[in-house]
Amino acid sequence: MKRKVVLITGGSSGIGKSIGIFLKANEYVVYGTTRKLDKHPSFDTFELLEMDVRNADSIRNAIDKIIANEGRLDVVINNAGIGITGAIEETPQQEILNTFDTNFNGPIHVIKAVLPQMRKQKDGLIINITSIAGYMGLPYRGIYSATKGALSLLTEALRMEVKEFGIHVTNLAPGDFATNIASGRYHAPVEDSSPYKDNYSNILQQINDDVDAGKNPIQVAEAVLKIIRIKKPKVHYKVGTFMQRFSLVLKSILPDKVYEKLLLNHYKL
Repeated sequence: MKRKVVLITGGSSGIGKSIGIFLKANEYVVYGTTRKLDKHPSFDTFELLEMDVRNADSIRNAIDKIIANEGRLDVVINNAGIGITGAIEETPQQEILNTFDTNFNGPIHVIKAVLPQMRKQKDGLIINITSIAGYMGLPYRGIYSATKGALSLLTEALRMEVKEFGIHVTNLAPGDFATNIASGRYHAPVEDSSPYKDNYSNILQQINDDVDAGKNPIQVAEAVLKIIRIKKPKVHYKVGTFMQRFSLVLKSILPDKVYEKLLLNHYKL
């Protein structure tokens, strides 16, 4: 049986790299992408292509290369994304737009580019990496939550549109995992004159601590492999600690104000 061909956006580090390593070890043909290929001259873990998910031409070039090399593209994992923190009032509009361009518009560009090939094959799987944070509005992470929540809803709509072509779409929402996301995250500066200074600085430290104490991202890779092997994937998958996953159960059953109170207590607001 011919090995399946997988494309992972944002594959040079973090969760994307872990997924790539794990899938390659399980006999998949893996291609990852990075915005700047020259920043990874010694990367030889799997095939790495240059792609900026904000640029349709770079997406088309990378996908054309994969199809030219392999003749098909079986699985696309929309993993590329950036973090952002800050009070919504104080977050620069350009940073908000850039985050939506990367986390939401980017996957749409990739999806549009791969669907013709998957329709031709009458087969394909698209996995959108969202976030448990996308299921709730989190203080000082509202923009990030919004981008991931929007991608999750897009997934629900898209899977119904492409079902007749034999294409499956799902999303996988991770909680906090130990990655280098903080190093590439935009965070609005903590200004002494800001009315949000104390609360924001405390929550920012808590966010960083949660990432540092996060689980091994190999758990996300294992979840991805399970999804690939399922004949008919579900709409939503979550991977994280028990409390992260249980928080979504609570959100579904508690009155909105009660759940909000839990979040306020958790963040000491």
